[in-house]
Amino acid sequence: MASQSRPIAWSIAGSDSGGGAGIQADLATFQDFAVHGCTVITAITAQNSFAVGYVAVTHRRALAAQINALDSDLPANAIKVGMLASEEVVEMVAKYLKEYPGFVVCDPVTRASSGDSLITGDATNALLDQLLPRVDLLTPNRNEVEALLGRQLRGLDDVEKAGKEMVALGARSVLITGGHFDALNGERLDYWTDGEDGFWLHGRDVQTVNSHGSGCTLSSAVTAAVARGYDLKDALVLGKAYVTQGLRLSSQIGGGPGAVAHMGWPTHWWDLPTVSPTLRHKAVKPFPDCGGKLGLYPVVDSAEWIERLLPLGVTTIQLRVKDKTGAALREEIERAVAVSERYKARLFINDFWEEAIAAGAYGVHLGQEDLQTADINAIREAGLRLGVSTHSYFEIATAHSLKPSYIALGPIYATTSKVMPFDPQGLSQLQHWVELLGEQYTLTAIGGIDVRRAKDVLTTGVGSAAMISAITQADDVEATVAELIALHEAAQ
Repeated sequence: MASQSRPIAWSIAGSDSGGGAGIQADLATFQDFAVHGCTVITAITAQNSFAVGYVAVTHRRALAAQINALDSDLPANAIKVGMLASEEVVEMVAKYLKEYPGFVVCDPVTRASSGDSLITGDATNALLDQLLPRVDLLTPNRNEVEALLGRQLRGLDDVEKAGKEMVALGARSVLITGGHFDALNGERLDYWTDGEDGFWLHGRDVQTVNSHGSGCTLSSAVTAAVARGYDLKDALVLGKAYVTQGLRLSSQIGGGPGAVAHMGWPTHWWDLPTVSPTLRHKAVKPFPDCGGKLGLYPVVDSAEWIERLLPLGVTTIQLRVKDKTGAALREEIERAVAVSERYKARLFINDFWEEAIAAGAYGVHLGQEDLQTADINAIREAGLRLGVSTHSYFEIATAHSLKPSYIALGPIYATTSKVMPFDPQGLSQLQHWVELLGEQYTLTAIGGIDVRRAKDVLTTGVGSAAMISAITQADDVEATVAELIALHEAAQ
């Protein structure tokens, strides 16, 4: 077997002769995610933009031959399962997946967008009994949830309960997609759960009838992202963004509704979903902006360092205190605020948001863990700016839900300043994030950046590099700061 030059994903699904859904949509999606796509065709449909005219289920022998051919030479990093029109097809696919060690996404297709049925009742029962226990992610829409649960959903408020019921049927996790629910605050909402953890994905409500293949496209986008090594939560964010982009750029081709467009990796913040742990009924008020790019952004552990760096021309700085509590902590923050006001600098206090509010600091910087415990509304109502650390697409979507003043991206390189659960992201990933977010958000890059690396980092257009040891451990702090400020000015 030849070595893989890029990830491989399979689509085990039906063929859509109109090209908008099924394996045709899956292969287009795999291509956009730089994944090699393989297919096991479970049925051939004769359909156009109006209706499905004919369905021919693949013969058992032909189905087995496809699976065996791929398994012997092109093993999948992840598999997407779509239309399984008969009980026999479900049983054969389930038998193979029982021994398959990789990630499996199942879009339980029961009807085409035109409303035509694509699965028999016996096949539905086999899917529940035999296939679901091997599915890592199930991606049903409202109609499919209702068909599988045998009951009607009352609306979005019933979705979390339905998600747990779907997991109880056997799937390891479920993403209930929101296209068939009413929009809420101009958003379309999807809900993911594994029965214990859960969150909502809020995406823009794109006003279009050209949505054919949206379910196929979402499930194959998640599959492709997992095949590329992304965590499931990141893959869900990317899949949602990809479909929103495809709906926004879709167009009518035939006489009926058109299909979701396949336009490459998502690169616009408008398409990025937000994440919330509970159903969010009200729109979020944005935090004040920072008045421009942050520039050189030292992160230091004392007011003494702030008193040393601000006279050198630093205009943005963060106080990250780790060794003080109580009165000593408050005094340190008040001292830092006083000197920052003297130099009209933007001072962010790391973690200690209550003390920052009390001292009248410019802003607060929070990590992802701190977002769970901090009173975000109190920070917003006090008029402070908010910066948020992010290390992945899911964390970026979480930050996006708060509409912060800036987003920190990292770690770009390996860092010794703190133990990180994330691998270094590198310049290529940073570039993707800048393209995605730069139009909407003030950004800064952090993690392992020094004088030698700063120029390459700033070439991405991120506008700011946050540094700790590169400054505090420099042999000549003044000269280092002057060089870094010059690099930032040159990159503007």
